[in-house]
Amino acid sequence: MQPFIRLDAKAAPLPQANIDTDQIIPKQFLKTVEREGLARGLFYDFRFDEAGREKPDFVLNRPEYKGAGVLVAGDNFGCGSSREHAPWALMDFGIRCVVSTSFADIFYNNCFQNGLLPVVLPADQVQQLMEEARGGNHVASVDLEAQTVTSPSGAVFRFEIDPGRKEKMLKGLDAIGETLQREKDIDVYEMKRALDQPWLERA
Repeated sequence: MQPFIRLDAKAAPLPQANIDTDQIIPKQFLKTVEREGLARGLFYDFRFDEAGREKPDFVLNRPEYKGAGVLVAGDNFGCGSSREHAPWALMDFGIRCVVSTSFADIFYNNCFQNGLLPVVLPADQVQQLMEEARGGNHVASVDLEAQTVTSPSGAVFRFEIDPGRKEKMLKGLDAIGETLQREKDIDVYEMKRALDQPWLERA
């Protein structure tokens, strides 16, 4: 998993509340377990019309938001069914951080397992970031070590995060990576068990 330390990127405003995981990545794009290529399905029904043409008024289709890395979203982002493809699609599109007043619990947890940073801020601060992001080409800075979001105008907002999750994000550790940090201890245990209970090693 790619470590997250600091991100300086364009911020894109998506003010709608209650955007669920089916809107983030519709069901027809869930046939793969590959993380690459999902960007084409991100917000598909928002980005494209019935003929598959881009909707020019959708924020992520507008040229001034090309390459956006921060999404400033409405309340209760990521609600609905459990769908790990949702953070995969966001990251494949280039978004590394989503800022909102609240997230659905399952989506929030999935973000940390995949290197996407979900930042919770009070409504007035999210609204300020949303307003400053309008018009595009406005860079926000997200500093995980300092636990701050700096708006394009320079306003600094501090966010809270579980210390354990913060440490894993800084180091780029998912659940497997965290386990592998104890690889030597695991090897010692396996060797000791093989000596104490050799019958378990027999094919």
